[in-house]
Amino acid sequence: MTRNPARPRILFYVQHLLGIGHLARASRIAQALSRRGAEITLVTGGLPVPGFPPPGLAHIALPPVQMACEGFAGLADAQGRPVQDDFLKARRDLLCDAFRRLRPDIVLTEAFPFGRRQMRFELLPLLDAIETARPRPVLFCSLRDIVQEKAKPGRAEETVALIHAHYDGVLIHGDPTFARLEDSFPLAGQIADRLTYTGLVAPPPPRERPEGFDTVTSAGGGAVGAALARAALEAAAILPPGLRHCIICGPNLPQPQRDELMARAAALSSRTVKIETFRPDFVGLLAASRLSVSQAGYNTVCDLLRAGCHAILVPFAAGGETEQATRARRLAQIGRATVLPEDGLSGQELAAAISAALVRPRSQTQGLDLDGAEQTANILYNFAEYRRPV
Repeated sequence: MTRNPARPRILFYVQHLLGIGHLARASRIAQALSRRGAEITLVTGGLPVPGFPPPGLAHIALPPVQMACEGFAGLADAQGRPVQDDFLKARRDLLCDAFRRLRPDIVLTEAFPFGRRQMRFELLPLLDAIETARPRPVLFCSLRDIVQEKAKPGRAEETVALIHAHYDGVLIHGDPTFARLEDSFPLAGQIADRLTYTGLVAPPPPRERPEGFDTVTSAGGGAVGAALARAALEAAAILPPGLRHCIICGPNLPQPQRDELMARAAALSSRTVKIETFRPDFVGLLAASRLSVSQAGYNTVCDLLRAGCHAILVPFAAGGETEQATRARRLAQIGRATVLPEDGLSGQELAAAISAALVRPRSQTQGLDLDGAEQTANILYNFAEYRRPV
């Protein structure tokens, strides 16, 4: 069957396990590919998230898995029960069957093999299926700019071996003037010939600005953001009553914690505090507001850079996570953020940081490349058309 590089078929695998950042970034890239004309199919394997993937994208949802705990040790099903071998085999077969049915020209695996080792049970069989397919599709890793530092010996070497054995390229969704892969992955030099920087996958500039606030506190997907939201409410009670606050708790925040936040906000009758679950116009909201308070996930930082507002970052660090702390430090170095530690964060500490940040002028994007989604689409098209026979 002859390939048509003018309209390539693309299978994009993404597995979100705790937050929704991986899924949100993949969705932005998939939308750019669709606008470019690709026949894109997203294959997801996490818990359903309202609004993701966006309408109009072909989507295959594998039986969902999630992390059994915050420390990234073990998988559980949608009900929180540890997954069994028959469950994993069924997922593997569904994924490989989808690949054979779709016969894609290009396959993207989000994070793997740099991350998502928990999914090797289905991704290694997928790689084998790609190698034996005729014609063989091209294979790329879709990777954020800063990766989790490897704690166990041999993990980095294994990643390099998988790249050499199977992958045609690694698309690093970052600006090399802000962060280079070798900063967080020391063996990047061994795969330098396969690395391409796409720019940061930021949303487009907002077309309209909604009503703004003095502070916007966001907890990402919400699975691990309850403590930050509580600290924001405590800070609101300390700060001058004339300030207006918005707290976006995220779709994954458990309902009991959501109810607790609502009750606490209602008790602050002398303060203006609005609690929301999700804002589709998040970048416009930030652009219209004075200060963002958030964790330091990839997508949130891209939103901040696009909006241009100053930020207080409280990077997620549970389970030995290093990626958000590294990103937050780099933003602080270029004057774009104030960084507070997650452990022991108090409302008093946050209120003091907010008071100091509100008197600072808005910052510029420092010339960082924020058009990673569109450039990823262009790179894949050029690769399909010029670098492989059709």
